Amino acid sequence: MLSEKQISRMSHYRRLLKKMEAQGLVFIFSHQLASMAHVTAAQVRRDLMDIDISGTPAKGYRIDALAECLRRVLAPEEVQRVALVGVGNLGRALLDYFPGRIPTLSIEAAFDSDPTKTNRIINGCRVYPVSELVERVRELHISIGIIAVPAEAAQDVANLLVRGGVTGILDCAPTRVRVPHGVYLENLDMTASLERTAYFAMQLKSKKEVLT
Repeated sequence: MLSEKQISRMSHYRRLLKKMEAQGLVFIFSHQLASMAHVTAAQVRRDLMDIDISGTPAKGYRIDALAECLRRVLAPEEVQRVALVGVGNLGRALLDYFPGRIPTLSIEAAFDSDPTKTNRIINGCRVYPVSELVERVRELHISIGIIAVPAEAAQDVANLLVRGGVTGILDCAPTRVRVPHGVYLENLDMTASLERTAYFAMQLKSKKEVLT
């Protein structure tokens, strides 16, 4: 099994390769991809060797073939079904952004506790009451849950998703939830990310002002 860091790097490699493919480029060497991805050439070669990809000394890697191989690793052909919990501003934005971005992932259902949002279609997705979450997740064979609810409700939602049988959760709530072994959890704390960005931006600004 690949590590989380490898998956992150490979996703980055694939995005870079798709840009180069769009520019009409055909081949790339590991040191060129490494330079663009801000890693070492040895790291690129190790990552690609772990998924049985090798280049040639003369031409390196064929860009379209490498991008396609990474796509198959990152997004297998089987479509995985996703449930979104929370149809507030963030949830609506995800529903609007998501369709078509990753063909092998499909948001099959959304859930909310607000009765004015349930039992209707929002941004192309059926919204159910949270009280039906476990039943619907099982019924629709959903394997991934996205949590986009306030912090105080996040853990309860995570518990419901686990009861429904999901094996992966993306937590967008500004808190860390707990899940049992056998469920992968990815935390997307935008508040913390913004605070880190603001801190380091201020540090670099101060250094720049001192130098000038």
